[in-house]
Amino acid sequence: MLRYGRLLIFAAFLAVLFLIVQFSGIKENFEIGFLRRQFEENALLGMLLFTLLFVLGNLARIPGLIFLGAALLALGQVLGGVAAYVAAVTSCVVTFFVIRFLGGDALRKLRWPWAVRLLERLDRRPVASIILLRIFMMVAPPLNYALAMSGVKFRHYLIGTVLGIPLPLTLLCIAFEYIAKAFNLPVT
Repeated sequence: MLRYGRLLIFAAFLAVLFLIVQFSGIKENFEIGFLRRQFEENALLGMLLFTLLFVLGNLARIPGLIFLGAALLALGQVLGGVAAYVAAVTSCVVTFFVIRFLGGDALRKLRWPWAVRLLERLDRRPVASIILLRIFMMVAPPLNYALAMSGVKFRHYLIGTVLGIPLPLTLLCIAFEYIAKAFNLPVT
Protein backbone atom coordinates (compact mmCIF):
# COMPACT_ATOMS: atom_id res chain seq x y z
CA MET A 1 0.00 0.00 0.00
CA LEU A 2 2.86 2.40 0.78
CA ARG A 3 4.24 1.83 -2.70
CA TYR A 4 1.07 3.32 -4.15
CA GLY A 5 0.62 6.09 -1.57
CA ARG A 6 1.79 8.89 -3.86
CA LEU A 7 -0.43 7.60 -6.65
CA LEU A 8 -3.38 7.73 -4.25
CA ILE A 9 -2.48 11.31 -3.27
CA PHE A 10 -2.29 12.20 -6.96
CA ALA A 11 -5.68 10.58 -7.65
CA ALA A 12 -7.25 12.40 -4.69
CA PHE A 13 -5.83 15.71 -5.95
CA LEU A 14 -7.35 15.15 -9.40
CA ALA A 15 -10.71 14.25 -7.88
CA VAL A 16 -10.77 17.39 -5.72
CA LEU A 17 -9.67 19.59 -8.63
CA PHE A 18 -12.36 18.06 -10.84
CA LEU A 19 -15.03 18.75 -8.23
CA ILE A 20 -13.84 22.34 -7.77
CA VAL A 21 -13.98 22.98 -11.53
CA GLN A 22 -17.39 21.34 -11.85
CA PHE A 23 -19.14 23.06 -8.96
CA SER A 24 -17.38 26.42 -8.48
CA GLY A 25 -18.42 28.12 -11.71
CA ILE A 26 -14.84 28.23 -13.00
CA LYS A 27 -15.84 25.90 -15.81
CA GLU A 28 -17.76 28.68 -17.58
CA ASN A 29 -14.46 30.57 -17.97
CA PHE A 30 -13.09 27.80 -20.16
CA GLU A 31 -15.31 28.76 -23.08
CA ILE A 32 -13.91 30.36 -26.22
CA GLY A 33 -16.20 33.41 -26.01
CA PHE A 34 -15.07 34.31 -22.50
CA LEU A 35 -11.40 33.93 -23.36
CA ARG A 36 -11.80 35.98 -26.53
CA ARG A 37 -13.42 38.85 -24.63
CA GLN A 38 -10.54 38.88 -22.16
CA PHE A 39 -7.98 39.22 -24.95
CA GLU A 40 -9.99 41.99 -26.58
CA GLU A 41 -10.42 44.00 -23.37
CA ASN A 42 -6.76 43.99 -22.28
CA ALA A 43 -4.04 42.07 -24.10
CA LEU A 44 -1.64 41.72 -21.14
CA LEU A 45 -4.27 40.83 -18.55
CA GLY A 46 -5.96 38.65 -21.14
CA MET A 47 -2.71 36.77 -21.70
CA LEU A 48 -2.17 36.32 -17.96
CA LEU A 49 -5.73 35.08 -17.47
CA PHE A 50 -5.45 32.88 -20.56
CA THR A 51 -2.25 31.31 -19.21
CA LEU A 52 -3.76 30.82 -15.75
CA LEU A 53 -6.85 29.17 -17.21
CA PHE A 54 -4.67 27.03 -19.47
CA VAL A 55 -2.70 25.86 -16.41
CA LEU A 56 -5.86 25.12 -14.41
CA GLY A 57 -7.44 23.47 -17.43
CA ASN A 58 -4.42 21.27 -18.00
CA LEU A 59 -4.43 20.21 -14.35
CA ALA A 60 -8.18 19.55 -14.54
CA ARG A 61 -7.89 17.58 -17.80
CA ILE A 62 -9.64 20.14 -20.03
CA PRO A 63 -8.51 19.72 -23.66
CA GLY A 64 -5.90 22.24 -24.80
CA LEU A 65 -7.69 22.67 -28.14
CA ILE A 66 -10.22 24.93 -26.41
CA PHE A 67 -7.41 27.29 -25.47
CA LEU A 68 -5.80 27.11 -28.88
CA GLY A 69 -9.12 27.96 -30.50
CA ALA A 70 -9.69 30.89 -28.16
CA ALA A 71 -6.24 32.32 -28.82
CA LEU A 72 -6.62 31.96 -32.59
CA LEU A 73 -10.09 33.48 -32.67
CA ALA A 74 -9.08 36.41 -30.49
CA LEU A 75 -5.57 37.10 -31.75
CA GLY A 76 -5.34 35.59 -35.21
CA GLN A 77 -3.15 32.80 -36.48
CA VAL A 78 0.33 34.15 -35.70
CA LEU A 79 -0.24 36.00 -32.41
CA GLY A 80 -2.73 33.35 -31.29
CA GLY A 81 -0.22 30.62 -32.03
CA VAL A 82 2.48 32.43 -30.07
CA ALA A 83 0.12 33.03 -27.14
CA ALA A 84 -0.95 29.38 -27.18
CA TYR A 85 2.70 28.25 -27.30
CA VAL A 86 3.72 30.40 -24.33
CA ALA A 87 0.67 29.33 -22.31
CA ALA A 88 1.12 25.65 -23.26
CA VAL A 89 4.77 25.56 -22.18
CA THR A 90 3.94 27.44 -18.98
CA SER A 91 1.09 25.04 -18.30
CA CYS A 92 3.32 22.01 -18.83
CA VAL A 93 5.97 23.43 -16.48
CA VAL A 94 3.50 24.23 -13.71
CA THR A 95 1.81 20.85 -14.14
CA PHE A 96 5.20 19.13 -13.91
CA PHE A 97 6.02 20.76 -10.57
CA VAL A 98 2.56 20.27 -9.05
CA ILE A 99 2.34 16.63 -10.07
CA ARG A 100 5.97 15.91 -9.17
CA PHE A 101 5.33 17.43 -5.72
CA LEU A 102 2.20 15.31 -5.23
CA GLY A 103 3.21 12.11 -6.98
CA GLY A 104 6.99 12.17 -6.83
CA ASP A 105 8.40 9.49 -9.07
CA ALA A 106 5.54 7.11 -8.29
CA LEU A 107 5.69 5.42 -11.70
CA ARG A 108 9.23 4.21 -10.87
CA LYS A 109 7.78 2.15 -8.06
CA LEU A 110 5.56 0.17 -10.40
CA ARG A 111 6.98 -3.26 -11.13
CA TRP A 112 4.79 -4.03 -14.11
CA PRO A 113 7.01 -5.26 -16.97
CA TRP A 114 5.51 -2.92 -19.58
CA ALA A 115 5.95 0.11 -17.28
CA VAL A 116 9.57 -0.83 -16.58
CA ARG A 117 10.28 -1.13 -20.34
CA LEU A 118 8.68 2.24 -21.09
CA LEU A 119 10.68 3.96 -18.36
CA GLU A 120 13.90 2.33 -19.57
CA ARG A 121 13.26 3.75 -23.05
CA LEU A 122 12.57 7.16 -21.57
CA ASP A 123 15.82 6.96 -19.59
CA ARG A 124 17.89 6.08 -22.68
CA ARG A 125 16.75 9.09 -24.74
CA PRO A 126 14.69 11.40 -22.53
CA VAL A 127 14.69 14.54 -24.71
CA ALA A 128 14.03 12.69 -27.96
CA SER A 129 11.29 10.64 -26.28
CA ILE A 130 9.57 13.71 -24.90
CA ILE A 131 9.80 15.54 -28.25
CA LEU A 132 8.18 12.57 -29.97
CA LEU A 133 5.48 12.30 -27.31
CA ARG A 134 4.76 16.04 -27.58
CA ILE A 135 4.48 15.83 -31.36
CA PHE A 136 1.74 13.23 -31.06
CA MET A 137 0.10 14.22 -27.77
CA MET A 138 1.14 17.88 -27.43
CA VAL A 139 -0.05 19.02 -23.97
CA ALA A 140 -2.37 16.13 -23.13
CA PRO A 141 -2.82 16.13 -19.35
CA PRO A 142 -2.25 12.36 -18.96
CA LEU A 143 1.10 12.76 -20.74
CA ASN A 144 2.08 15.61 -18.42
CA TYR A 145 1.09 13.57 -15.36
CA ALA A 146 2.98 10.49 -16.51
CA LEU A 147 6.14 12.41 -17.40
CA ALA A 148 6.10 14.25 -14.07
CA MET A 149 5.81 10.99 -12.13
CA SER A 150 8.30 9.15 -14.33
CA GLY A 151 11.33 10.59 -12.56
CA VAL A 152 12.57 12.29 -15.74
CA LYS A 153 14.82 15.27 -15.01
CA PHE A 154 13.15 18.65 -15.32
CA ARG A 155 15.70 19.97 -17.80
CA HIS A 156 14.99 17.03 -20.14
CA TYR A 157 11.26 17.60 -19.69
CA LEU A 158 11.58 21.30 -20.45
CA ILE A 159 13.81 20.88 -23.52
CA GLY A 160 11.59 18.13 -24.92
CA THR A 161 8.47 20.21 -24.27
CA VAL A 162 9.87 23.43 -25.76
CA LEU A 163 11.07 21.60 -28.89
CA GLY A 164 8.16 19.17 -29.23
CA ILE A 165 5.17 21.52 -29.07
CA PRO A 166 5.85 23.84 -32.07
CA LEU A 167 5.22 21.31 -34.87
CA PRO A 168 1.81 20.06 -33.75
CA LEU A 169 0.83 23.56 -32.66
CA THR A 170 1.71 24.97 -36.09
CA LEU A 171 -0.26 22.22 -37.81
CA LEU A 172 -3.23 22.85 -35.53
CA CYS A 173 -3.05 26.60 -36.24
CA ILE A 174 -3.17 25.93 -39.97
CA ALA A 175 -5.98 23.39 -39.60
CA PHE A 176 -7.94 25.69 -37.31
CA GLU A 177 -7.68 28.52 -39.85
CA TYR A 178 -9.35 26.30 -42.45
CA ILE A 179 -12.00 25.15 -39.98
CA ALA A 180 -12.72 28.74 -38.92
CA LYS A 181 -13.20 29.76 -42.56
CA ALA A 182 -15.37 26.72 -43.30
CA PHE A 183 -17.70 27.54 -40.38
CA ASN A 184 -17.50 31.33 -40.86
CA LEU A 185 -16.01 31.87 -37.41
CA PRO A 186 -14.79 35.42 -36.85
CA VAL A 187 -10.99 35.26 -36.79
CA THR A 188 -9.04 38.38 -35.86
